[in-house]
Amino acid sequence: MKIRVLIIEDESLIRWSLRQKLEGQGYVVDEVADAASGLDKHAHQNYDLILLDYKLPDMTGLDVLRKIRAKDTESVVIMITAFSRLEQAVEAIRIGAFDYVAKPFNMDELMFTIQKGLETTELRRQVRELRGNLQREYGFDKMIGQDDSMVRVFELLRDIAQSGASTVFVRGESGTGKDLAARIIHHNSNRAHKRFMNITCTALSETLLESELFGHERGAFTDARQQKKGLLELADGGTVFLDEVGDMPPALQAKLLRFLEERAFRRVGGTDDISVDVRVIAATNRDIEKAIREGKFREDLYYRLNVVPVYLPPLRERGNDIRMLTQNFVSHFAREFKKQVTGVSEEAYQRLLHYPWEGNVRELRNVIERATLLCKSEQIETKDLALGRLDDGGNGEGVDGLRLPTAGIDLAKVEEHLCREAMRRTNNNQTQAAKLLHISRDQLRYRLEKFGIQQPAE
Repeated sequence: MKIRVLIIEDESLIRWSLRQKLEGQGYVVDEVADAASGLDKHAHQNYDLILLDYKLPDMTGLDVLRKIRAKDTESVVIMITAFSRLEQAVEAIRIGAFDYVAKPFNMDELMFTIQKGLETTELRRQVRELRGNLQREYGFDKMIGQDDSMVRVFELLRDIAQSGASTVFVRGESGTGKDLAARIIHHNSNRAHKRFMNITCTALSETLLESELFGHERGAFTDARQQKKGLLELADGGTVFLDEVGDMPPALQAKLLRFLEERAFRRVGGTDDISVDVRVIAATNRDIEKAIREGKFREDLYYRLNVVPVYLPPLRERGNDIRMLTQNFVSHFAREFKKQVTGVSEEAYQRLLHYPWEGNVRELRNVIERATLLCKSEQIETKDLALGRLDDGGNGEGVDGLRLPTAGIDLAKVEEHLCREAMRRTNNNQTQAAKLLHISRDQLRYRLEKFGIQQPAE
């Protein structure tokens, strides 16, 4: 799409020379000789660039600029005048002009200024579009669920996002959506135009983690050849997400506590305090109370973090949300993989509903992604679902992932459970169920009778 330009200039020779130059660059140009005509043109047409003379026969350029900016904040406006004064230039920039050019101007310099203005406007447009995409991607509708526990979470996240809460503590099992909750809070708050910085506290050594969070001065340690700003400094005005904070080393816990209390810190090797305005969202899947009792987590840091607590319930406690999440994932991956998969059979749903989901929503997403990719029909069936370690291909290696509970377990009940599971997965086909369990059909029938598992009629 070609760039549209409006020239508002009362000198015909200047209008002509500008028009010749701009049309030679491929721009579409309109020109007028007075303010009223310029405002009329602007009211009926969107312009990317406006070249505006300061001294017009019916109005000053500053007055025209005010009227333009009242309706249009997007176009690049460059003021042109033969009466160059600092006060005029400052006022023009304050109102919203990109730049201020004095007559007689150098045409090449003016074209360079125009190019800079258009590039700046395009970058701003792209940033706005990116922010809009992020707000859509992390809208409140991205956390799906109708269970009462999740409805309460949605309401809490909305309240937090709209509040000035500076510290939030998100707790929940792995895979429940703590990262998503943090991003939703940020992108729906008045901090959304600033940075969201996240770091996993177990991903780096203690020294590197301290440097990443607080930054360092040149020469603070070996290889510190230049000053580096940390995440807290870079996120000033925005949000810092500390994932797995429950595993943070004790020495760093003390420094984090000081920052939360004073909202100030020192770079590694630095002597000056740096104050920043950031919202800290910390998250953990650990039992923090147990860690406190064991001396692995500071109690005072816990109370400082736990100003606004958010608990994300595990999937197994969310009632029929599994159905809603499953259908959402099927629709998503069907579009992504260009598959004609429309849903999940009732038998497969029942299998999903009775699965423990130790990996929570993340595990469900992975299961449905694989099933949608490999499904050969319009509906995902039980055979398409790979649940748990025992679905690793049938080579028996999945038993390496099994763990004996501390209190022990009834081996007969485990055997009965596996027999029922094998029959359910194979739709009561004894031959196939026996193959899954790596036993003969007669051995399976013996166990079915032993545990009173109803067998299909021959």
